[in-house]
Amino acid sequence: MPAIARSEPFRQQSCPVGVCDGSGWILEEDDSARECECRQPRLRRGRNRGVASVLPRKFQGVSFDRPPVSTEIEPMVVRVVRTWVEDLEANLESGRGLWLMGDTGTGKTTLAMLVSKAALEQNRSVAIYSLPKLLARIRRTYDSEPGGDSYLSFFERLTSVDLLHIDDLGAEKRSDWVLEQLYALINERYEAQRSVLVTTNLDQRELEEQIGPRTVSRLVEICGDPLPLFGPDHRVQARAVGE
Repeated sequence: MPAIARSEPFRQQSCPVGVCDGSGWILEEDDSARECECRQPRLRRGRNRGVASVLPRKFQGVSFDRPPVSTEIEPMVVRVVRTWVEDLEANLESGRGLWLMGDTGTGKTTLAMLVSKAALEQNRSVAIYSLPKLLARIRRTYDSEPGGDSYLSFFERLTSVDLLHIDDLGAEKRSDWVLEQLYALINERYEAQRSVLVTTNLDQRELEEQIGPRTVSRLVEICGDPLPLFGPDHRVQARAVGE
């Protein structure tokens, strides 16, 4: 029986669907091998190592059926996001995204984390960043050592994950460099029909002024109209109740 070498994503791992021996291949009786259904998702996750794909601890328990989502966030928007998640596979395959816009503390980030959580639970690759952290991460690639994480390799991972989640879009100081990075990233995902999930405190006109109309135009193509979340800051209200 021929030996099947294990690539890095499969090293010392068991099969997540319980079919192969962990190699990503199924050996037939005639010593031929066919690909296990676990192989492609695991290869995809392996290729995307180096992007922030772990849900922040604060949001790991979020659910549509528990507060604050079930009690404090605009019900109409929650219904739209829940419907999107229920059809997550089709939305990701077709490159459809979501755009959550509104005031501070109205639940934008919580809803966005619910979407990313659902994608991760379905073994889809996700990159989760606030915009300032994403830009700082891009800047660090300029200082990488030879053989390290180059700008091109990091950019390729950002543009190839199933879902790119950017929180606080428009929160970075405007500059030509920022405009260039955002346009390149969003345009690449737009052309490749890959989903984008964004939250922002800015309305569409303000966002165009901050990150450029070309980038916002592509976001509209990917995400459709922004889902509005306005009202009081629930975090401030919660602190006031606790005092």
